[in-house]
Amino acid sequence: MNIKSIQNLVSEAMNEIKTIDADQAYKLVKDSSCNLIDVREVNELDAAGRVDGAIHIPRGMLEVYLDPNSPVFQNGQLDQNKEFVLFCAGGVRSALAVKSLMDMGYKKTSHIDGGFASMSNSKFKIV
Repeated sequence: MNIKSIQNLVSEAMNEIKTIDADQAYKLVKDSSCNLIDVREVNELDAAGRVDGAIHIPRGMLEVYLDPNSPVFQNGQLDQNKEFVLFCAGGVRSALAVKSLMDMGYKKTSHIDGGFASMSNSKFKIV
């Protein structure tokens, strides 16, 4: 049995996904051309704060919530025509999450390099 390490999984994902920096993500948000999705866990949001305007979908529920038949889409919380920009604390989980969305068939997806840590030192408002 050949089990891949997390480093291998992330490295493979990084070769296939689009990575943007916090400034690029901020521009997408300001232009209303993306769904900004925070995949951190609730306890991380409580401890470190939230990015104003981001939609919280924990990593463990991402595929369930982003099924086009889910209530998230049915209630109009997400726009499938916009890019899905994901972030976590540092960029590992969001990279894997974007790869998963690509596997689901999503084309316009990216993740923020450095995650919440880099966003905290950018123009994003932390609440």
